[in-house]
Amino acid sequence: MQCSRLLRLTDRPELAAVIDHLRPGDTLTVWRLDRLGRSLPHLLEIVAQLESGGIGFRSLTEEINTTTPGGRLVFTIFAALAEFERNLLRERTFAGLEAARKQGRSGGRPPALDGQQKAIARTMKGAGVSMTAIAQTLGVARSTLYRTLDKS
Repeated sequence: MQCSRLLRLTDRPELAAVIDHLRPGDTLTVWRLDRLGRSLPHLLEIVAQLESGGIGFRSLTEEINTTTPGGRLVFTIFAALAEFERNLLRERTFAGLEAARKQGRSGGRPPALDGQQKAIARTMKGAGVSMTAIAQTLGVARSTLYRTLDKS
């Protein structure tokens, strides 16, 4: 079975080699689901591709075996619940960010340079001091200094 489409999301040569050796009637067995897919959509895509190629899937820890009707049902329910959980987490995250914004808070990393440091950097730059020396003086990377001065 060709796995180029299966692994387009990640570069996993060992998994690609295993999938390339599978033939219709084979069953791919993993210890846990997270050993096969990096994300739920990736896992679902791999199992769907395996199934379309006549290849079964079995996870020992979760006791899922897609070669049986009951195993396919369990896998489908498991996948639906995982997707539901992911959507709930996403909604809660967005709600929390929105509540924080309403309270005047913003997320993200604090600025590397405050207003006074920016003014010092501009003054030093105007005086002909090199960006490397300014960055060393202020204790930031040159790229941070360039980025900060370009924004202001």
